[in-house]
Amino acid sequence: MKILLIGASGQLGVDLVKALSHHDLVSPSHDVLDIVNKEEVFKFLLSQRPQLIINTAAFHQVDKCEIEIQTSFNVNSESVRNLAMGAREIDATLLHFSTDYVFDGRTTQPYIEDSTPRPINVYGISKLSGEYLIESVWNKFFIVRTSGLYGEAGSGGKGSNFVETMLKKAHQRESIRVVNDQRLTPTSTKELARKTAELIETSYYGLYHITAHGDCSWYEFAREIFTITEQEVDLLPTTSKEFQAMASRPEYSVLANHHLQKVGMDDLKDWKESLRDYLRPRIN
Repeated sequence: MKILLIGASGQLGVDLVKALSHHDLVSPSHDVLDIVNKEEVFKFLLSQRPQLIINTAAFHQVDKCEIEIQTSFNVNSESVRNLAMGAREIDATLLHFSTDYVFDGRTTQPYIEDSTPRPINVYGISKLSGEYLIESVWNKFFIVRTSGLYGEAGSGGKGSNFVETMLKKAHQRESIRVVNDQRLTPTSTKELARKTAELIETSYYGLYHITAHGDCSWYEFAREIFTITEQEVDLLPTTSKEFQAMASRPEYSVLANHHLQKVGMDDLKDWKESLRDYLRPRIN
């Protein structure tokens, strides 16, 4: 299958390249394809005619989105509509990644795909808008909501992730304070890419939650990182109020893979097991 992969050098993109290596991958850089530019999108798609478009691109700096609102909607909404319209033009399938932040977190039960979204920050609003824009123009799509991503690319020179940030702070012997009143499900990009590669082989179009199993707070996530790597650190819990982030975060954004279960494809690992797999090269 010919696949256009947008964001191949990102944290999720790196693992998708590996998981999709048996396909014919086209992975243009931003210099070659600016998905915010509708004319560029249509020109590129008509010249390449992929059968599947996978979009991992996002403006996901949550606090920065509160300031750069237009950029947030350009990248997370307008560009997504461009891709959906382009996919319709060439009769291609679109797979787009969304977020647990489309929910307000005012519950204690995992959200399923049919739960009502109520985002409480600009990032979540712009991502939800992207979802709706896909649904408004095309029917051959997969929208995948996920949570707390960490992956191999975050350990290199291309970026970072929560796991790498914690390990860096421990190496520098910093005092570490992590919020303990926001619950999520940390999810390995390797696992997400594996499941994505399986999902695209089906015609089970629609909205999916794809995360690891189980849940934790960010503080419990950090504690597990140091437990696995057997490090003694100065780690203490704090609250969202004390942390004083610019953007509000949902207190509870755990997702249930309900639609995956319905099609018999929910074999994601527990988050602790995936984390151990990720950290295994650094365990003595």
